[in-house]
Amino acid sequence: MLRTLWTAKSGMNANQEKLDSISNNLANSTTIGYKKAEVGFQDLLTESLDRKGYAINNKESVIGTGIKTGEWYRDNSQGQLMETLRSTDIAIDGTGYFRVISSNGESAYTRDGAFAVDGAGSLVDARGNKLDIQYANGFSSDNVKFTKDNFLIDKEGSVHLKQNDTFLKIGEIPVYSAVGDKAFVSIGDNLFQPVNGTEVFRTRNANLSQGFTEGSNVDIAEEFADMIVTQRSFELSSRGVKTADEMWGMVNNLRAR
Repeated sequence: MLRTLWTAKSGMNANQEKLDSISNNLANSTTIGYKKAEVGFQDLLTESLDRKGYAINNKESVIGTGIKTGEWYRDNSQGQLMETLRSTDIAIDGTGYFRVISSNGESAYTRDGAFAVDGAGSLVDARGNKLDIQYANGFSSDNVKFTKDNFLIDKEGSVHLKQNDTFLKIGEIPVYSAVGDKAFVSIGDNLFQPVNGTEVFRTRNANLSQGFTEGSNVDIAEEFADMIVTQRSFELSSRGVKTADEMWGMVNNLRAR
């Protein structure tokens, strides 16, 4: 009965964590560039029943001791591109992340391309972090001032600034990636950082679309279906706890004759 309690408890804990991931996905279903979180399940220790005192027909029969959840991981599938007609909005079509620089010089990565022009004429995200642009041809962040209608970005990421009715290339917006689905971890505010030891590199396996943002890749119908299944699994585990408790009650109420 103790084993029943622990097994049922492990199932409740694992399904609760799954419900947490589902609620997180639903809460961010409208967040620009959000990638849904997934949770995997793993078996706990199993042991063979082939020992003295156990009458079994199958010599390979085993009994488990419950389940646990593994690390959360991101589904990096592409979200739908949504046209905004705002020149400062940029969407990544493919793999990779934008790099943004905070006011203290620390870098982070994001798929959120809803940028804006700040008072200094820089492209920044909603938190004021500057978009990383690799300037060229003598241009730099000191002599380039963006407005909402004086620049163009092509699909390769080249940035062209309007000067005297012509557009001159001033640099590129790089897109960064790393090997592995777990190379980047969330640090909040739709930002990511690479895991220690991860080599981040520039990738060309993506196109940029100016005037678009990337929607979340959360499928609400799928999340609600998963929620129903997970709730039923949680309920089944809770019934295991209840059954074990009732069995303990029966044992405690036995009286010797």
